[in-house]
Amino acid sequence: MITVNIIGSGNVATHLIATILQENEFVIQKVYARRAYMLEGLLSFSKITSRIEELEPADITIISVSDDAIAEVSSQLPYSNQFVVHTSGSSDISVIDSKNNAGVLYPLQTFSKTKKINFKEVPLCIESAKMPNLILLKKVAALLSDKVYIISSEQRRSIHVAAVYASNFVNHMYHLAHDICTEKNIPFEILMPLIQETAQKIKTLSPKDAQTGPAKRQDKKTILSHLEVINQPLQKEIYTLLTNSIIKSNV
Repeated sequence: MITVNIIGSGNVATHLIATILQENEFVIQKVYARRAYMLEGLLSFSKITSRIEELEPADITIISVSDDAIAEVSSQLPYSNQFVVHTSGSSDISVIDSKNNAGVLYPLQTFSKTKKINFKEVPLCIESAKMPNLILLKKVAALLSDKVYIISSEQRRSIHVAAVYASNFVNHMYHLAHDICTEKNIPFEILMPLIQETAQKIKTLSPKDAQTGPAKRQDKKTILSHLEVINQPLQKEIYTLLTNSIIKSNV
């Protein structure tokens, strides 16, 4: 059995806890959360603590908090010479306090508490400087997901940037599209087949080959017509910037 301590109560921590609870190979010793009420109903109250000093050594301690809190939290752990990992995409492995052995277990996915997800399909990027810890981390990751990658901190930062483009920025585009539809009294659902087909195409085509639209065609008349429809200056700026980027990418 693999004993686990988990620190955090946010989106990633919640999904990790739920997934670990489904695997018989794990025993959750304690979950530390300053806002323990956020984990209510997920696991028994006896497993939750709001006092970090109550944590005892475990095979692996998973810190799943905001990036700027990792160093402080890891320094407050009441034990040393244990294996401690964080789940951040952009933080270096070295942010873990040196009194413990550091690692990374980064799930490359967007998480919302109210949206169930198949964790077996979530790519897990792992890193550890010491081979015994890496072996344990590979075992932990393989129990959680079918997609496990050994990734360095430098590579992970680049992956995180790419993920922001592929997910966060794309979702913001959905937000802007939703605003335009709402403004013109158009149901946003009318765009769903287009959104789904766009996502499906890049499974068989490169994003460059899958690109369509007025910018790809350099259809200046349509581009100017679109800019007339857009009312907000910031949206005009974003449209123009993206249009120019697509044009330059296809020269």
